[in-house]
Amino acid sequence: MDETKVKRHKPDAPSRVIAVINQKGGVGKSTTVVNLAAALGENNRKVLIIDFDPQANTTSGYGIEVEEGEPTVYEVLAGEASLEDALHETCVKKVFLVPASIDLAGAEIELVGADDREMALKGALEGVRDHFDYVLIDCPPSLGLITLNALAASDSMLIPIQSEYYALEGVSKLLDTLAAVQARLNPDITIFGVLLTMYDRRTSLSAQVADEVRNYFGKRVFNTVIPRTVKLAEAPSYGLPVTQYARYNNGARAYLQLAKEVIRRG
Repeated sequence: MDETKVKRHKPDAPSRVIAVINQKGGVGKSTTVVNLAAALGENNRKVLIIDFDPQANTTSGYGIEVEEGEPTVYEVLAGEASLEDALHETCVKKVFLVPASIDLAGAEIELVGADDREMALKGALEGVRDHFDYVLIDCPPSLGLITLNALAASDSMLIPIQSEYYALEGVSKLLDTLAAVQARLNPDITIFGVLLTMYDRRTSLSAQVADEVRNYFGKRVFNTVIPRTVKLAEAPSYGLPVTQYARYNNGARAYLQLAKEVIRRG
């Protein structure tokens, strides 16, 4: 990876590292990372994606296949490669990705005995983050050591919540984890925003869930809601964000609108 791709850009404002997190699976977390990053890139923001989920859905969502011997975020955590070594260009100008692999599943065990085990990602980001406007971390659907690394390295959290029954189930545990991280690892981390996903305007259930989430989180909930659309579900199989796969789809429009809202929040 040519390091000039990282270092030529100087953000107009301090960079922001955002952990996209929910310990529940199937809430649109990877979909949000893939498509929000693309929409930010289309708004002339330089974005680094770190795929921190062993399932590597964000990596495949950009059509990136890691060849044998190429470093991933696992090698970065292990200290065997730098973030620059593992960086890939994507199909979207200004958007770069550090891929995941199934090897990341073993990092939880391997990090246990390491000094400053929760700080490995933060250390890897030093000297790199300031060359991007945004760093988006796709966290695994758990609250283990990998997720703690993401939270220790982040300025804030973006929480996707699906517009379905039990939407807030487990959120209190996530907030307890946030409080523990603030107390022990990263006192400055905050909630950047809460995003309603899989929203179906045809059902009263989605409206009820939206009301419940807004009552719980107040102004931290984004005005933008992400609809449930076929094109959003199809796009990853083509290795493309929805803004390139189906530009005029409601899902693409929603993520472009969300990007503008993210930019306004700083």
